[in-house]
Amino acid sequence: MITKVIDDNSISVIPEDSDDLLSLRRIIKQEDKIIGDTSRVIKQDKEYARPDRGERVKVRIALTAEKISLDGVLDRLRIGGTISESSNESIPHGSHHSFILKINDGITISKKKWLPIEKSLIESNNKQTGFLLVAIDTGDCGIARLKGTHLEFIPNIYSGSGGKRYKTNFNIEKFFEQVQQAVFSIIKESDLIIIFGPGETKKRLANFLQKSPNSQKYKMQVVEGIDSGGEDGIYTFTKSQAMKEIISESKLAKVSSIIDETMIRANQKSRKFTMGYDETKKANDMGAVESLVFADSAIQTNDESKIIELLNDAESKGVKTYSVDSSTDIGLRVTGLGGIIALLRYAVET
Repeated sequence: MITKVIDDNSISVIPEDSDDLLSLRRIIKQEDKIIGDTSRVIKQDKEYARPDRGERVKVRIALTAEKISLDGVLDRLRIGGTISESSNESIPHGSHHSFILKINDGITISKKKWLPIEKSLIESNNKQTGFLLVAIDTGDCGIARLKGTHLEFIPNIYSGSGGKRYKTNFNIEKFFEQVQQAVFSIIKESDLIIIFGPGETKKRLANFLQKSPNSQKYKMQVVEGIDSGGEDGIYTFTKSQAMKEIISESKLAKVSSIIDETMIRANQKSRKFTMGYDETKKANDMGAVESLVFADSAIQTNDESKIIELLNDAESKGVKTYSVDSSTDIGLRVTGLGGIIALLRYAVET
C-alpha cells in the first residue's frame, strides 16, 4: 500500500493489491471522513436541456462513512456515506454517495483518532517484500508476482520451439527478450527475482537478464528442484519445500507452515488448534489464539462485520493474522478447512 501522512488525523492511501483493500476494510470505520475523486450526474439548467438527462462530471467529495463492505470479492471496497464537502456547488451536501475503491485508486482517510491497530495495518503492508517468480522451460515461461499471499499472473509466454524431434530456426534469445520485457513490466523495485524450471534454461535466462542494465537494481536467485515450467511450475514452487526455505520470511511461507502444523496437531488429536469461525472466536475470546489464517471465502460466507471484528480483536491481542485467497493452492486449502484456522497457545474446549 502506498501511503502519505497528511497530518495527525489524515493519511492518503493507494491500495496495490487485494490484501491492501482488506486492510482498508479493517481500518475504515463509521464516522470517518473519506475524501476522493468520483463522478456524479449533474442536471443541466440550460434552456434546451432535457429535464430527465444530466451530464456526468468528475468531482472531488468528502463523505462521512456510514457503511463499509467488500463488494462481493476482495478486489473492490464499497464505502457509502453522506457528502459533507464537494468541489462542485451543484452537489448538495447531505446527499448520499458511495465510493467504489479498486486497486490503484487513491483516497484520503481522516479520523478523529487513529488506533494503534489501524496504524499497524497500514505500516505492515508497507513493509512487504515482493517476489517475481519465473518458471521457464524451452517451450514456455510462466511469470507471476507474489506479494503477501496473493499471486498476480501474466499470460504464459510461448517460445515457438518445435522440440528435439524437429529442426527449426528457433532462436532462444528472442524468447528470452520476450520474457525480459514481461518481467520488467510487472516487477516492483524491492522485488526479488526467483527463476526455476527443468534443465539449464533457467541458468541461461538468469545470465541473459543479468546483462540488462535494468536488472542491476534487482536481486536474482536461481532455484533447483522444480521440474516444470509455465503456470504449473509457479504452482509447484508455491507448494514446495524450496519456497519455504528461500522465502521463509514471506507471508505465503508462514501461512504454509501454519497449515502444516494445523494438520499435524489434528492427526495427533491435539486441541491446540481451531477450524471455522465459531471455534476460533471462542478461543480468541479466551486469549488462546497464537496465529490465525483466514480465506476470502470466510468473509463471503459469514457475516462480514463479525469476521472483521474478530480479526481486529485478535490482532489487538497480539495475534498474527494472515489472509489468503484462491489465487494459490494454500488459499483453497484454508477454504476447505472452514475458511478460518488458528494455532493456539494452549488447549481449550471449543
